[in-house]
Amino acid sequence: MPAEPDPQSPLATVDEHTAAQLAEFFRALGDTSRVRILMALLSGEVHVGALAERTGVSMSAVSHHLRGLRQLRLIRARRDGRNVFYSLDDTHVATLLEQGLDHVRHG
Repeated sequence: MPAEPDPQSPLATVDEHTAAQLAEFFRALGDTSRVRILMALLSGEVHVGALAERTGVSMSAVSHHLRGLRQLRLIRARRDGRNVFYSLDDTHVATLLEQGLDHVRHG
């Protein structure tokens, strides 16, 4: 059984703004297409066409999801000429996805 959290820990209390941001982060994971896009980005940088192909989601839907994921800072974009390549924003996002997948597969 997990230990009781320390009430003095900064994790024990979260202000309203931070709680709202965290809820929005988890809400982003509430759509299977977005989860599949994020999982496809675990392997590295990918452009929209390849994401659409890998996930089976239309290019317009992928673009729509990418816009929202960028606003939440879950992914970042890099332009190379006419192409835009997307990747996970940082290792925190990758870790959360991997741990979430481990949790689902474990149960």
